[in-house]
Amino acid sequence: MQETISGLSSELSNELGWLMPLLTSAVKALVVLIVGWIVAGWVGNVIRRRINRTPHIDPTLGNFVASTVKWVVLAMVLVAILGIFGIQATSLVAIMGAASLAIGLALQGTLSDLAAGVMLVVFRPYKLGNFVDIGGTSGTVKDLTLFTTELATGDNIQIIIPNGKAWGAVITNYSANPTRRVDLTFGIDYGDDIDRAMEIILELANADARVLSDPEPWVRVTNLGDSSVDITTRLWCASADYWELKFAMTKAVKEAFDKGGISIPYPHQVEVRKEG
Repeated sequence: MQETISGLSSELSNELGWLMPLLTSAVKALVVLIVGWIVAGWVGNVIRRRINRTPHIDPTLGNFVASTVKWVVLAMVLVAILGIFGIQATSLVAIMGAASLAIGLALQGTLSDLAAGVMLVVFRPYKLGNFVDIGGTSGTVKDLTLFTTELATGDNIQIIIPNGKAWGAVITNYSANPTRRVDLTFGIDYGDDIDRAMEIILELANADARVLSDPEPWVRVTNLGDSSVDITTRLWCASADYWELKFAMTKAVKEAFDKGGISIPYPHQVEVRKEG
């Protein structure tokens, strides 16, 4: 009986002998992966901070370089893990070369995003902090990495756009130029004094420090509508002042028209009673 048990134990040890080295390698690989992931993130953050502290280097470039370095470190970690399992780098290159077509087809979207990320950094249609519209999606650029562009909407919703889609879409950058033009149209009643209404708008524009004098404010009658005479004003301001100036002028003109006795027509119904 003792001999039988000893024989079974020996046979079991022979059967499981191959498993122990594999488990040991798996544990080592897991440790390398965890440590490598932490190191890759730490190195990327250090590079991002160092570059962003340099005044003459755009933060967009710092984020992109940090993302690139992080992925390079992770690639080195992958090679180290394969080495733990006995797969040498030369063998890996041979395998990758043989499977390059299949990998290229499987990762063509990812490779496209990578190439587009490089193009976005080189040609820089937008940078961090710009308010942009990318293919109909608007937001402030928060990050640009190897593969994606991160936007934040006005109500602080995160939007991730693959770089391939961003590079292939129509990009409208509202922050690219230092100045923008504010266009406002006000409708007044046909019986009101048109010249006085135009004077009020021009006075308010000249009194606002955000309105640039060059180009000078522009006020013209632009349309004779069904129930109103439409007066359009075009004001130039710094890009950062666009929305505040637009809101302030709209309110100021309404209040000034009320004080000046100039009415702004609005649709209304007139009840007609039939006799009989």
